[in-house]
Amino acid sequence: MTTPPSAFPDVEKLVVDVLKADPALAGVTVAAQAPTGFDGTQNTVLVNRRGGAWIGDLHVDKPLIEFEVYGPTKTAAHVLANAARKALLATIGKQLGANFVSDVEEQDGPRWMPDYLYRGANRYLCVIQLSLNVF
Repeated sequence: MTTPPSAFPDVEKLVVDVLKADPALAGVTVAAQAPTGFDGTQNTVLVNRRGGAWIGDLHVDKPLIEFEVYGPTKTAAHVLANAARKALLATIGKQLGANFVSDVEEQDGPRWMPDYLYRGANRYLCVIQLSLNVF
């Protein structure tokens, strides 16, 4: 069994870059943390790694990526959640930086989830697992 690399790829940055490049998300804030002044009503996709697993024999990182997707209305947030899912699911078989995406699997999503931190928020959550061949 091989040991994991000393540092995993910055998968949040990789996913943020994928989403920012997608025309369906033009004008949407895509980030790993909420921007200054965020109140939950802006068109926003927050990208977070929520664990995952290292498969040493295959040299594969399998991060779980969570999207917190916000919009000014419930419908707008749902549309953005689907656009973000579509963009990430389309990375199967593609090279992202020094990493190859060998698989993308939706684990949960989109799921309506009220946000108690931001009272006016319209939020959907999605969880997608990537399989990244780490070179």
